[in-house]
Amino acid sequence: MNSAAHRALVRAVPATALLLAVTACTSDSSGVTPASASSSSASSGRQQASTSAAPSASAERNTAMAIRVTIDGRPVDATLNDSPAARDFADLLPLTLDLEDFHQTERIADLPRRLTTSGAPDPAVPRAGDLAYYAPWGNLALYYRDGDSASADLLILGHLDADGLGTADRITIEAAS
Repeated sequence: MNSAAHRALVRAVPATALLLAVTACTSDSSGVTPASASSSSASSGRQQASTSAAPSASAERNTAMAIRVTIDGRPVDATLNDSPAARDFADLLPLTLDLEDFHQTERIADLPRRLTTSGAPDPAVPRAGDLAYYAPWGNLALYYRDGDSASADLLILGHLDADGLGTADRITIEAAS
């Protein structure tokens, strides 16, 4: 290898390592992997594009559909919003998913298939109790702490009114009758 190529390679490696480190450390409080699938993807780093959108009481947080949620055998009040992704999620119900921790902010689980992201609302910072979909991984996230940034890859699907979500191991979600 000639010295010019060697110098270029020596310069590219630290830049690549820095890019990977920044990407892996980016807060993605919504990434999820299917709980019924292997947990190896949940323990790997996720990438997230942060945006500067401020949290708001926008349309994606408006509740349109009541759902029945049971967390570790305990019923909790919950609703889905009226977004296309939330309606697509409702088509998957009923679901029972095993949850695992991610970034000490959310409990995550794999979904049986990816949800639509068309017509997604503006990004919003997830709040404790939010049920969200992380599009790059196709995962469901249940936030037990507020997230630290909004992401266009994270779609808020609804909200649960419950405490103790940080230790939840299993969630069952059904359409309310």
